[in-house]
Amino acid sequence: MSTHRVDRVEKLFKEELSNIFLFKLQELSVGFLTITKVIVSPDLKNAKVFISVFEKEKRTFVLNKLNNNVKKIRTELAHKISLKFCPALIFYIDDTQDYVEKIDGLIKKIHENDNEINSTKD
Repeated sequence: MSTHRVDRVEKLFKEELSNIFLFKLQELSVGFLTITKVIVSPDLKNAKVFISVFEKEKRTFVLNKLNNNVKKIRTELAHKISLKFCPALIFYIDDTQDYVEKIDGLIKKIHENDNEINSTKD
């Protein structure tokens, strides 16, 4: 299967899942949730859905809630897409933002150390 088709399906899933969480499944009350990435297997049977949760302390709660309601989410997705099979959905926490914050903190620390060294030289 062409990677172009897989790319289009990933984009479609990301968009449709976002709409489902925004408009259809508000009763899950998962808070502010963002779908950051969707990776679909070449046979379109499995989809890894990466999510970002605004409140870090609720990540595990939200992930458990999504996994407990995966059948309902998958059913809603199946109604929105026109594929022979609706893939199995597997949710993951996207911790990219944590890495960005960590690296940003390290860079700030380096700059602070540079400033301290420069001020002691003067």
